[in-house]
Amino acid sequence: MDETKKSGNRLLNSYHFAKELGVHDVAITFRNQMHSSLILFYSGTLVTAGRKSWHSKLFLTHAIKPSHPSHLVEQYRDIAQSLTEQTLTIANLKLHIPIHHYERPTLGINPGATYGSAKRWYPEKFAEVARAFSATHEIVIFGGPYEIEMANDIESRLEGITLTNMAGKTSIQELCAMTGGLDLFITNDSGPMHVAAAYQVPTVAIFGPTRHLETSQWKNKKSIIVRHDIECAPCMKRECPLGHHECMKSITSTEVIEAVKSLI
Repeated sequence: MDETKKSGNRLLNSYHFAKELGVHDVAITFRNQMHSSLILFYSGTLVTAGRKSWHSKLFLTHAIKPSHPSHLVEQYRDIAQSLTEQTLTIANLKLHIPIHHYERPTLGINPGATYGSAKRWYPEKFAEVARAFSATHEIVIFGGPYEIEMANDIESRLEGITLTNMAGKTSIQELCAMTGGLDLFITNDSGPMHVAAAYQVPTVAIFGPTRHLETSQWKNKKSIIVRHDIECAPCMKRECPLGHHECMKSITSTEVIEAVKSLI
């Protein structure tokens, strides 16, 4: 895990991390960041590749410009394809972690998104959606260690409804297993959204500041995106640079409820 930016000098941290990784036959970075290119350079690996940029042209042996516009999965394939003559095909996502089996139909809610606040829909709206399906589905709230307060906010708005709040309580493996066993999933653009895609869980994904054509679920047959076309989106910012967060604020709970109904 790359923790080079946590403390100290990142350039020095990147060098030490690269030496820990050691020399490989081939190394690829899908992150378009200078430090990622540097890590591959410092590792001493002879064949390295990444997305075309000033730093990848400087530090890597292969600086690739993927086909665009396309999904990031396809863009990453293009980068890897540059290193082999064999045609690389893209299959469905797959995780080999056995799913958790719930006792009754279960709706999962994932209100977090570690990238930043701009990607997060609102707790009160998630609560309204959960309440709409609480008579027919068990409700499970997910979240990481930094999303406990948000999950607790949703729980407090669902007083009288039996639910399970798992925010901050699951390992990665447990999160995958519990997500894989869901009957429905409502989420922001996030890591768990892609976990749900790997298990083909019927999903409603709420998008605001990010490019839905690049980062939506990959080949999930039951996936619906809820988003609004507005002039300033997608801005790709961690926080709304204009201060109004209209791309997410304008999405109503009714829209999401109707999207969920269409999956049932």
